[in-house]
Amino acid sequence: MTPRTEQQPQMSVEEFEQLERHAPETVWLEFITGKVQVKPVPDGNHSEIYMWLLERCMQLRPDLRLHPERGLKTEACRRGRARADGVLVPKGSLKGQGEWSEADGVLMAVEITSHDSDTNRRDRVGKPDGYAAAGIPVYLLIDRDERAVVVFNQPEDGRYRHEEKLPFGATVELPEPVSITLDTGPLKEFAD
Repeated sequence: MTPRTEQQPQMSVEEFEQLERHAPETVWLEFITGKVQVKPVPDGNHSEIYMWLLERCMQLRPDLRLHPERGLKTEACRRGRARADGVLVPKGSLKGQGEWSEADGVLMAVEITSHDSDTNRRDRVGKPDGYAAAGIPVYLLIDRDERAVVVFNQPEDGRYRHEEKLPFGATVELPEPVSITLDTGPLKEFAD
């Protein structure tokens, strides 16, 4: 007799959005590669890193805005929902957008790793693929565990063709359309 294997029913994007709307305010949910994931609430160092990047972007590209914790429609056919730590967009481009924005017009998605068991699967694997499939030109991963900055760019066929990993302290060139040079020395202070 052949053992029966039951397949888990797939949740639709609509079902996820309804679940997310009813989640407590202290819980942030994402829908990545067909799975509901809980996004950790940022710790103080995470917030300081975000503010450091926000200040750099405001100084170097005043025509752009780095919005925190923005919900994006990602993956192929926009079937995923990711809450990016930051999205860099032209000033005013989120006007009229709902909680889950189309990725069109997003120049860069930013993630800052958290110290949890899903970081590898979520920030280093799932999100690069989802952001590339959505056509986001640059994905910036600030990896506190690796003490490195990873720049992904050139999205094509659901993957980034180019990836560059540099240690904290290096000068990082964010490619077009972002066109920002970052001195990542200050990140050493907030790595833990």
